[in-house]
Order: sequence, then C-alpha cells, then structure tokens
Amino acid sequence: MAGERSGEDIVSEYLDQNPQLSQWVDTFRGYCESNKQWCARREFILRNMEAFPTVKPGVPSSSSLDRLLSLSMVWTNHVFLGCSYPQAVMDKISEMGEGIVVQDPPVHKTTTAGVTAKGKWSAVAEGDADSCVKRAKCGANEVDSRPAGRTSTRPVSQKTGPLPQAPAEHQPFFNRLYKAVAWKLVSAGGFGPNLDHVEILRSCIESCKQTLTCVFVPLKDITGLPAGRTQKEGHVCEIRCQTVYMGTGYGRDEAAAKAMASKEALKVFQGRKVTVKICRRRYKGKDVEDLVLLDEQPRSQGFAPALSYPFQDEQLEDGSS
Repeated sequence: MAGERSGEDIVSEYLDQNPQLSQWVDTFRGYCESNKQWCARREFILRNMEAFPTVKPGVPSSSSLDRLLSLSMVWTNHVFLGCSYPQAVMDKISEMGEGIVVQDPPVHKTTTAGVTAKGKWSAVAEGDADSCVKRAKCGANEVDSRPAGRTSTRPVSQKTGPLPQAPAEHQPFFNRLYKAVAWKLVSAGGFGPNLDHVEILRSCIESCKQTLTCVFVPLKDITGLPAGRTQKEGHVCEIRCQTVYMGTGYGRDEAAAKAMASKEALKVFQGRKVTVKICRRRYKGKDVEDLVLLDEQPRSQGFAPALSYPFQDEQLEDGSS
C-alpha cells in the first residue's frame, strides 16, 4: 500500500488514464446511488472483471456481465443497507469484496456474524442509507413495504381506479422484490428460457412476505385479442402482487399459461429498476386505470386486456351513478 492513498483514489486515477473504461463502467451506476455507494460498487466491478473473462468494455451485455452486476448490487445492498442473503451468496460476495474499504464508516450493527469484524464491511450511517432509499421512491406519500392500500383510506369523492398515491405506497415493496429477484437470478446463473420462472417469482415474493395472485380465463372468452388467437384453445393467466399487474401469459393449459406469465413478469426485473405506475388498460371492453409494474424500456404496444380488476367496485359505482 502506498501511504495514505485509498482504494477509491487508486481507482479514480486508473480511470482517469482509461477514459473509455471510465465511460463504460459509469453506465452501470444506479439512479439512487450516492457517490460513496457508487465508488465502492465501481471498485467491486473493476476488481472482479478478471474473474469474468467475457466481460469487456464495449462488448454487448452477456450473462457473465449480468451476473457480475447482480453480484455487485447484492454486495452494496448488504454493505450499505444491511440486507442479508443465503449463506452461499454471502460467502461469494465476501470473497469478491475482500480488500474494498469504505472510508470513515460509522459503527453499524448487523445480524450477520463477523461481517463488521475487520471493518471492511462497515456500512454508511443509517441516514445515508435512508437518503438513498428515499431517492428511489416515487413520491412524498410513502409507507413501508407491508401490504399497501391498507394504511390509507379512500376519500369519499374518489371512486375511479387506484388512489393517486398508490404507486408511491407500493414502490418500497417492489424495490425489495427487485433485490430479491436479482440475487435469485445470480444464484441461478442469470435469466434464461430454461429456468423455472414460476418458482423463482413465487419464492422471491414469498421471501418478501407477500403472495402471488393468479387469474385464469379460457382463451376463447377473452375479448380484444388478435383475431388469430381467438380461435385457439388454451388459457390466459394474469398475475398480480399487492394488486399491481405484473404480466400476462398464454398456454395450452393453466400451468403453461402461468409459466409464460411468470416469465413475462421476470423480464421487467432485467433493467436497472422497476417502477409502479398508473396506466390505462382495457377491462370488459372499457378503459380503466390500473396499477402496473414497468421497467425503463419504452413500450411499443399497449398492455394485454385485464382479466381482473381490484378496483372494480369503485368503477361499477361510478358507472351506475
């Protein structure tokens, strides 16, 4: 080691000498990461690139790059937010994070034995972590990740669709679910067509103390589908969690439809974040407002028609008034 120079200084100097590498790695910075958090995760990525030979600047995204980035997120979630993971994952990120020092870390208690023993894994102050979480939320009317909608009452005059603050109330839960899905896919070797998408989604949601809701309807009973599909046998499955729409799937039977819907839902978690928004969908031939989980990618087409609608009582009241 050279005097007082920190790992952050060494990394910064190295990136100054390699501007293309610097530009490439900075594209992976999360929207809610503070400078301290990003500098630590950036060092984690750069230190471990050699263990993933196919990861190279400028090379299109690969399963190896996705795995490295997922592991870096798991590591920073543990270090800065105190998240804990299965022991195999903890051992892996502990090995990969060896030697990375967070400057001026305050004392941070954790339930994971030995994590702060050498000072290498001490997290930032709780206030710093809270500021990151707050920046990741979508509004001022926020609650924790317990079942949303139960902590607020609907005004008498509000009869149509979800409350305006509903996305902000649900967002903290889906931020946690995003992290759970990230490490689950890491342990599975990355997202792919041969995974048990139903089991991955179900186990991640249950780890966050929630349940997956599935609605099945025969394909022939669905209106608004392309003409070619209405003549086919099969089923349609719509999945939700906390009343938020996550995906729709088609299959020859209910199991196949659920598998396709789960796969479509997991695709949303492949970006840098997920966001709960109020969007327009078709339900029983009418346009309604629904809660939808989205990624950062622009949509080239609309949503599949809704098979269920948690807010239909309000909609029916509105239609009969």
